[in-house]
Amino acid sequence: MIKNQCYQTRTFRKLHLELAQIGSSLDILHCVMFPRPEFDLPIFGADLVAGRGKLAMAIADLSPVRDQQQLPDPYQQHLESQPRYDFRHQRHFPEWADIFSDFCLFVRPDGEREETAFVDTVDNYLAFHCQQVQDAEPVDGDRRKAIMVAHQHYCAQQLRNDNSRRVLEKAFGEPWAERYMTTVLVDVPLGVPVGKGKMP
Repeated sequence: MIKNQCYQTRTFRKLHLELAQIGSSLDILHCVMFPRPEFDLPIFGADLVAGRGKLAMAIADLSPVRDQQQLPDPYQQHLESQPRYDFRHQRHFPEWADIFSDFCLFVRPDGEREETAFVDTVDNYLAFHCQQVQDAEPVDGDRRKAIMVAHQHYCAQQLRNDNSRRVLEKAFGEPWAERYMTTVLVDVPLGVPVGKGKMP
C-alpha cells in the first residue's frame, strides 16, 4: 500500500509526501521538496525506513544545486553553527550519492534518544529552509540554467537507487516500479528522459 500527497507553491514545483507499507514488515516515510528551478534553493529530502517496529534507516539533507556541491552561504553558515549529535550507527553512502551535502544525516537511530535527536535535526533543517524560502527571489539567465542542470543530475542519481527499485519491483512488478520512480518519486524537470530502462 502506498499513499501519496503532492502540493505546489510559488517557490516549490513539488512537495511530495509518501507513506508506504510493503508487506507486514516494512514501513517507509518519504518526503522531498523540489524548488522551482528559478529559485536558488537546495532540495530538502528525508526518508525513514522501519522494519518490525524499529528504524533501520533515517536520512535527511538539504542537497545543494550549485557548483562543487556548495550550499548557499546562509545555509552553510547556519548549519556549520549548529551542534551535531554523535549517532552511534552511521550508514555508508552508496556510490551514486554525490548529490548530498556535507550535512547529510544518514544513520540508523539507536533508541529513543537518537530518534529524538534525528527528529530535532530535521526540524532545524526545515525551519531554517522555510525561513529562507519566504525571502527567496527568482534568478534568471545562466544561473537558472545551471540550477536546472543540477536538478536533472539530482533526479538522475536518485533513479540509480537500486534498493528502492528492488523493493518496488518485488511488491508491484518491474513496469509499475519504473513508472512510479520516474513519474512520481523523482520526476525530472521539463520531462528530460533519464533513468534506467524505458518508461512503460
